[in-house]
Amino acid sequence: MLKKFMPIFLMTFGICMFIVLMQFLWKYVDEMVGKGLEISVLLEMFFYAALSLVPMALPLAILLASLMTFGNLGEQLELLAMKSAGISLPRIMRPFIILLSFVAVGAFFFQNNIIPLSQVKMWTLLGSIRAKSPELQIPESTFSNQIEGYNLYVKRKDKDGRLNHLMIYDYSEGFNNAQVIVADSGRMKISADKQFLVLYLFEGKMFKNFNKDGIGSSEAIPYMKESFKVREMLIRFDSDFHRADESILQDRYIGKNLADLQSSIDSMTAHLDSIKQMNARAIYQQSYRKELEGAKEEDTVHTEEIPDFDKLCRELPTDRQASILRQVKNTLETTKADYDFKAAVLSSDEKEMRRHHTEMHQKFTLSFACLIFFFIGAPLGAIIRKGGLGMPVVISIFLFIFYYVINNIGLKMASNGMWQPWQGMWLSSAVLLPLGIFLTYKASNDSVILNADTYVEGLKKLIGKRATRKIEKKEVIMFHVDNAIWGAQIERLKEQCETYLKTSGQWMPYFRFWEQGGRDPEAERISVQLEELVAEGSNSDRHLVLNKLMDYPILNGYYPIHFRISRTVGKILGWLFPIGLPIYLLATYRRKLLLHDIRTMTQVSNELLNILKNETYEPNEHD
Repeated sequence: MLKKFMPIFLMTFGICMFIVLMQFLWKYVDEMVGKGLEISVLLEMFFYAALSLVPMALPLAILLASLMTFGNLGEQLELLAMKSAGISLPRIMRPFIILLSFVAVGAFFFQNNIIPLSQVKMWTLLGSIRAKSPELQIPESTFSNQIEGYNLYVKRKDKDGRLNHLMIYDYSEGFNNAQVIVADSGRMKISADKQFLVLYLFEGKMFKNFNKDGIGSSEAIPYMKESFKVREMLIRFDSDFHRADESILQDRYIGKNLADLQSSIDSMTAHLDSIKQMNARAIYQQSYRKELEGAKEEDTVHTEEIPDFDKLCRELPTDRQASILRQVKNTLETTKADYDFKAAVLSSDEKEMRRHHTEMHQKFTLSFACLIFFFIGAPLGAIIRKGGLGMPVVISIFLFIFYYVINNIGLKMASNGMWQPWQGMWLSSAVLLPLGIFLTYKASNDSVILNADTYVEGLKKLIGKRATRKIEKKEVIMFHVDNAIWGAQIERLKEQCETYLKTSGQWMPYFRFWEQGGRDPEAERISVQLEELVAEGSNSDRHLVLNKLMDYPILNGYYPIHFRISRTVGKILGWLFPIGLPIYLLATYRRKLLLHDIRTMTQVSNELLNILKNETYEPNEHD
């Protein structure tokens, strides 16, 4: 079976890698095009991106491969043959579990050793691509600011590269020394060393002012005006590709392995603790600071009256009061700004430490996700029994999107400090693990959880729609029906039904319903008596009686709700309105159906009594 699994796994892994790479390209294509990058740079970028995206593609590939493999085995009845031979599903899955355990261990070492290096190189390379100046593409009839310090306007470009009706706004030396150049036409090219842009202008004018005092000066502004037939401009324009320093990202969490992350977390924890102690000490000293002009010479200890500071303040001159208030306000604003700055620094350091924690947990969640997706895909494939790239692909994409969304929610919650890092990073695994256990259990017991008829029957049971009664004439009757005794039994059932209809309303009071534990004892007794009557009447050899018995509704095991609870639990549920009220409304609907069935029972009982009165018993050949 592993020979069937491995080619499918390699194929699905390649497909998943292609999909995530296309998603990466779609996201960053705008930052790569139009910059004249060499093919080697782009290939290097895609190589490191592919390595960094393995954690996203690997779980999806395992899910899809396990679904397809076990779906093919089920579709070709190989699973059925193995189960018929006494081989259980867990035993069939055992070699796959061993193989994928090695894959999970390898994924951990890959995440710990390879991913940090590939991410550092990928993001450094992407940052270098972002910083590279684009190839100069001057649009028509639009001001372009692609060249730093210049705004360039071209009304029309000819096919031979000639630029017509140019306007250049040069503020490279500052706005106070800006100059404007207007030319009838021109041409442009890059220097041989690709460090300068050479611009040839024809038939134009240049304007420049010398207002060094700025716009606010009231003096006459000297300026210079120059006309030219040919003018050559040399503008610095570095179009080469320069790689950024990788050491910047190597010190971040994305460039560290497990040991480096733990070491950084320990260092940051000690650093944060020291900062918090320093801030607390500063707050204490500032809040309880006491200043004295000097020691007071007193030889007698005596108690002085505590002064009223508000009264003392009111006795001061008005200008002195205003000065004190300004001083207090400035002190408070300075203190608040200082505390805000310290809080911002502390928050930034704590966020960085949380990202280290999440990155450390993420190195384990990938391996665990590989195993979880196998325990979802393998039993699900055995249940749906569909191979190929049809249904398995649809189910895999749906489950992976669900996993991806939950994982991102957990990562965001952990990064923002709303959850603990371990809670956010293990959220997706905690959500999908019960699903894997449930599917494995159901597949091992050959449960038809994806059979539509199963859910239709469950829905019918929920809304109270019961099955139709079926009775067939017996070939051999051991005990014949005594019409007198059976008729009396029908009469008692009829009287019970009529009494129930008179004494029981369509609505049962809410708290009375829950005080009875959600049960109706009288309806249960009627249900038991009905089944005894039908069991006795099924011994009849008359077709008319048997046909009429089938008109009785099925009340066997009737309860207003589908589970039995004690009175104490019922009272608790009654007070929990968000839970108790929907159950009560469902039970009320089922009670309405019950009353309809009891009316039907009364009518059928009358018809049976008429049949017994009008027909005489004719013994058959067994009498």
